[in-house]
Amino acid sequence: MTGRPLLTATGIRVGYGNTTILYDVDVVLAEGDDIALVGRSGSGKTSLLLALAGLIPPRAGLVGRHELGRDGVAMVFQSPSLLPELSALENVALPLRLGDVAGPDEARDRAAAALAALGLTSYDARPGHLSGGQLQRVAVARVLVTGARVLLADEPTGALDPETAAQILTALRDHRDRVNGALLVATHDLRVASTMTTRLSLDDGVLDRAAS
Repeated sequence: MTGRPLLTATGIRVGYGNTTILYDVDVVLAEGDDIALVGRSGSGKTSLLLALAGLIPPRAGLVGRHELGRDGVAMVFQSPSLLPELSALENVALPLRLGDVAGPDEARDRAAAALAALGLTSYDARPGHLSGGQLQRVAVARVLVTGARVLLADEPTGALDPETAAQILTALRDHRDRVNGALLVATHDLRVASTMTTRLSLDDGVLDRAAS
């Protein structure tokens, strides 16, 4: 059973140019939520996550944050998008340094702990020397280190082997439990969706509440 709402979206409508991507979507993310968002490519999953994260403005509707600070929502993107000139450790510590959340030593310690939780020990390696699975784990660690209570993950296990995929999902859930937060994972992999407590489905921008 989930707890208090952390993030709510009411009547969200998103579009690009003359094309509408999402139609009047309502979503509530509450403490303890473990939600899979499924749908074919182009159904609007990524657009919904971006709107919930506040990274794109909806054309209509409202996204509300409840008892969440400035960094209370974080998103794992499908592409790791790491800075190539920084090491794995420096990439993970970056949000803490940019946000002036922690000093250099504390940022390094927290980044190292986040990487270790995902089974990574190559702290000094740069992205160009990491495998696809390692890159994705570094990207996930960079989100976890922020301590955000709402995690939005866009295909975080795409193209990964089952062991690495399971490791990432476990890390995301462990973080959610630690901060009493909520987890929403957009995925086209029904095997991943089947491990989540709740499933929502997007079809041509319309949310199927019957799937929850």
